[in-house]
Amino acid sequence: MAAGLEEAFGAAGEFGGAQRRFTAFLVLLQVYVACQSMLIVLVGAMPEYHIDLEGIPASKAELAKHIHFTSNFTSIVTEWYLIEQEAYKVSLASSLFFAGLLIGNITFGPLSDKLGRKPVYISGLFFDVLFGYVTALAPNYGVFAVSRFFVGIVNGGMALVSFVLTQEYVGKSFWSFTGSLTNLTFAVGIAVYALLGYCVREWRHLALVSNTPGVIFLLLSFMLPESPRWLYSQGKTAEAEDVMQYIALGNGKERLNLKLKPSAGTSRKDESPPGILNLVKHPVLRWRTIILMYIWYVCSLVYYGLTLNAGELGGNLYLNVALYGLVEVPAFPLCMFFIEKPWSGRRKTMMCFLIFAGFACMFTMFLPKNSGLLLSPTLLALCGKMMVSAAFNIVYIYTSELYPTVLRNAGLGVCSMSCRFGGILAPFVPSMKSLSPSVPLVVFGISGLSAGFLTLLLPETLNKPIAENVEDLQSPKYRVLINEKANQLEEST
Repeated sequence: MAAGLEEAFGAAGEFGGAQRRFTAFLVLLQVYVACQSMLIVLVGAMPEYHIDLEGIPASKAELAKHIHFTSNFTSIVTEWYLIEQEAYKVSLASSLFFAGLLIGNITFGPLSDKLGRKPVYISGLFFDVLFGYVTALAPNYGVFAVSRFFVGIVNGGMALVSFVLTQEYVGKSFWSFTGSLTNLTFAVGIAVYALLGYCVREWRHLALVSNTPGVIFLLLSFMLPESPRWLYSQGKTAEAEDVMQYIALGNGKERLNLKLKPSAGTSRKDESPPGILNLVKHPVLRWRTIILMYIWYVCSLVYYGLTLNAGELGGNLYLNVALYGLVEVPAFPLCMFFIEKPWSGRRKTMMCFLIFAGFACMFTMFLPKNSGLLLSPTLLALCGKMMVSAAFNIVYIYTSELYPTVLRNAGLGVCSMSCRFGGILAPFVPSMKSLSPSVPLVVFGISGLSAGFLTLLLPETLNKPIAENVEDLQSPKYRVLINEKANQLEEST
């Protein structure tokens, strides 16, 4: 019988054994992604040192004779003496990585929309591993910095496509679960990286150990099927049927007796595939994209801003890195609970988390530094970080549901691009303390509050049908489906 893709998922199973294996694999990949993303935190750590020479040494060779590092670990700082006038190079390497992420988010999304999820994902992972080894074996700072730039491109692009794959392997009702699980694993991955750093104190060995799991993930990735949603959106119904049959058999079901109906908008072969311009060409997507880009930008700005304004945590370096990862973990159960409730959904929940994060910024500036543990600015800032982490988690899921399949990766890529701008600008906001000590926190607070209220301009996606093509957003049939779903939801409650 002829059926749509959602009906096919219902017959094959929305989250059966096959999909659980695909999801577990791609979710565990986030540990590797986190290690690559956080590499500079430990590899570029600045240890304590003293120079037993008056004045500034004339050369690095002379500096090497008179400098003494007191730490029990090595880093690019200790190997290439990136101190004093050379200290900026550590931040530069980090900035190059984020610049690479920006480019990867722009390019990999449209590429995977046109060429397919699996080939673009595997290509990105291959080069991620390759440049990861170049980083570990870099003979000098120049090669190290350039390799971090290329790691940023392929790591950011590959992570984006793997997230979309995780969503498109399962039924729509499980998108929030798989999305939350992916982001939760990334947070845990930061703590795992801190543990690796505690055990492996030599920076080159740490870079090698962090990168090697990528080889295993790369080899196993060839066993993954192409996204059935992408195949269906491209009019490749026969291939999409084969993948759905494979999923059904993996879920322990008998061979499906169905034939997929042609997807709307794919029958016109003379037209070029949808691209980024479609995000601004269609009025519905244009406003969604503008609002989502601002929300993604604010999530990144407030996230890194709160981290910078939480104050320097004293104590063990590795414990601090783990803490900044683990503080995000409680955010994900909260997301899972609220975004599936009819009275909150995606939109209202994200609005509340962003507003709470904004208020956390505003309230921190009213607290004295020595106000006790329960009311300390650091604790409040970390709670704010937990809130914005929750908003980050939701915006990934929410954005995936707001874009049709043919433009989902392009939409995520453009939004992730604006997110990187927020991360790049966040370190510069604290310099506004020269105007007034409270200005940076006011900037972060207003940003969070404004993004929270702008969220109300977006439609709710909970229990709503997923659009496969741009035409679905404008077709009367799609709007009827939305109304029917809303009526069913009201009757059930």
